[in-house]
Amino acid sequence: MSYDIIGDIHGHADHLKALLANLGYHEIKGAWRHVDRRALFVGDFIDVGPKQVETVEIVRRMVDAGTARAVLGNHELNAIAWFLCDPENPGDFLRSHFSPDWGAKNREQHEAFLAEVEHKPEHKEIIDWFLTLPLWLDLPEVRVVHACWHQRFMDYLAPMLLEGNRLDRDMMVHASREPADSSEKDSPAPTIFKATEALTKGIEIPLPEGYSFQDKYNFTRNRMRVRWWDPKAVTYRNAAMLSLGLVEKLPDISIPEHRRVAYQGEKPLFVGHYWVTGAPAPLSDKVACVDYSVAKGGKLVAYCWDGEDILSASKFRFVEQVCTNG
Repeated sequence: MSYDIIGDIHGHADHLKALLANLGYHEIKGAWRHVDRRALFVGDFIDVGPKQVETVEIVRRMVDAGTARAVLGNHELNAIAWFLCDPENPGDFLRSHFSPDWGAKNREQHEAFLAEVEHKPEHKEIIDWFLTLPLWLDLPEVRVVHACWHQRFMDYLAPMLLEGNRLDRDMMVHASREPADSSEKDSPAPTIFKATEALTKGIEIPLPEGYSFQDKYNFTRNRMRVRWWDPKAVTYRNAAMLSLGLVEKLPDISIPEHRRVAYQGEKPLFVGHYWVTGAPAPLSDKVACVDYSVAKGGKLVAYCWDGEDILSASKFRFVEQVCTNG
């Protein structure tokens, strides 16, 4: 089977239709189809862009028709948590609407989607569909996860998930509940929260004592996102996903073994999530990111996989500016 792995769409339905057409798909009987290929979506269908529901419907109809498969992104995870009631905080939701610290921020991040669905029956219908999406796909030929393939966390979650690597409503409570004890959060022992966060949002590790940095919002951070796909990323300095100026301030000492991931799978792996810019290219011989920041004026990207073991920059296709009818 040949696959077209499509990056984060974030409500840009016109870009998606243009990319599908560019890849040779045609809309037939309500779903986009290709004569001999299938699409794989890496998640993040919603938030930011101008056509939230239409984007979801395009992907959903393709999945229902068997012309595509899709995984859960962090924005879908957040949408589920925004919708589901919090059993421990009556009157509020798993992703708080009313917290003085987070309520307004949570709504702001989600407002493009809410503008189309809030207080409408289709809101529940879409959330129910999001709950059918797996956290990852491990197909005979390739693998897909939204942000990070973390085998230890997957092995931990798998016995608790529904068939097909899916979260249920009870697990969503635990997946939304960050451990209150910071020592538990930083422990190598997995939790449902930590595992779900890693798969959908990437890996962050604590910096050594005494080190921190200021992020773009001027918040002080004592944790850093890491290049988990790179087996050579074994020190804080060469593993950090930070600007060069910040990286140079980190210690050039080894990351503890239990905090390393280093994807070494035998199959090609595709992820989204990371808002990459520039010319599309694989992250490594076996790993490619297909999120090239369409929600920030970048590209909507697909990788056209045809059986190759070593991924190539030549296999990326994309659209940038798309003319719309208003």
